[in-house]
Amino acid sequence: MSPGDAADGRSAAAGAPTVAVVGGGQLARMMAEPAAALGIPLRLLAEAPGVSAAQVIPDHDVGDYTDLATLQALVAGCRVVTFDHEHVPTGHLHVLEEEGIAVRPGPGALVHAQDKLVMRAALAALGAPVPRFRAVSDAEEVADFGLPCVLKTSRGGYDGKGVWFVGTPEECAPAFDAAAATGSRILAEERVDFRRELSALVARSPSGQAAAYPVVESVQRDGICHEVVAPAPSLSDGLATQAQELALRIARELDVTGILAVELFETVDDRILVNELAMRPHNTGHWTQDGAVTSQFENHLRAVLDLPLGSPVARAPWTVMVNILGGPSDSGGLLYDGYPHALARDPRLRVHLYGKAPRPGRKVGHVNAYGDDLQECLERARHAAAWFAGELGDESE
Repeated sequence: MSPGDAADGRSAAAGAPTVAVVGGGQLARMMAEPAAALGIPLRLLAEAPGVSAAQVIPDHDVGDYTDLATLQALVAGCRVVTFDHEHVPTGHLHVLEEEGIAVRPGPGALVHAQDKLVMRAALAALGAPVPRFRAVSDAEEVADFGLPCVLKTSRGGYDGKGVWFVGTPEECAPAFDAAAATGSRILAEERVDFRRELSALVARSPSGQAAAYPVVESVQRDGICHEVVAPAPSLSDGLATQAQELALRIARELDVTGILAVELFETVDDRILVNELAMRPHNTGHWTQDGAVTSQFENHLRAVLDLPLGSPVARAPWTVMVNILGGPSDSGGLLYDGYPHALARDPRLRVHLYGKAPRPGRKVGHVNAYGDDLQECLERARHAAAWFAGELGDESE
């Protein structure tokens, strides 16, 4: 227990319950700003010294989130624990619940974001629209399922990792080798003929209050989210409403607490299919920091504490988020060096850096641009992100 905490898990200074956060990445880092504004103390379990969230959350320890004793020490004196990622062992979370800690989202919900086979089976049972899928154990079963298809590890994949597009039985070997090495299973899915990817983000509290953000379009390259447009351009009212209602129903039926991101395919025949679930603040919701009345990070904290949720309404007709990725070399220099140009060129630009050293393909920050004209917002955000990534020279001014 930290010196400022009372025995009931409240901060003696702010009178608010302390929220334990597992995981020291940028999502935890971005919870710190609304937590400070609300007077909510955070206690962090970081994976290593100096990681993104540890730079801004003073009350932190470094430890292994797969160790039960470490988790028990983290939550001592806290009222609730939440997450920067979905990788904490489910069994450990059940133990914390049995010891009286509010785990949000709970392990019964979180397992659907941890295991893709569990997720697919649950969504199918709910009647949610999903791609055709099957658990497979060898290349022969993949061929029986139907080629070409997509193979995914049931656990641990993210940002394009743990995903293989295969067209022949011989191309399946790397997927099964990876599964054997990690103790995971392999999920085969149909290759969906889709027009674009969408995301429906909702917040839900333990008391059942829920809020749905505008449905957004996300642009993925090599499995990594590059940009998000809010709201999704030219999305019909019918599909937008269907996506929001689907996300709200999934959150309710799976008993999700906090933010739920439902990543979707918009098919060429005007349907939506659920691709992935994330039960935490999500890259496709970063636009809400500057483009919505209440950000996803603030609503996640409100939800896990069962406080009334904030409005998810957009502040401007358009908001564009573009991720800043590390380039092929260190030619971009220090990210801070990008500020003079980017901020002078666009005083309305909002920049969010994660305190991470750039390396190829690594998410090191993002920019948000909002306004009345979509093309202008796209140009502003793309230019700034490219500048910070070192992809533009002085001649681009």
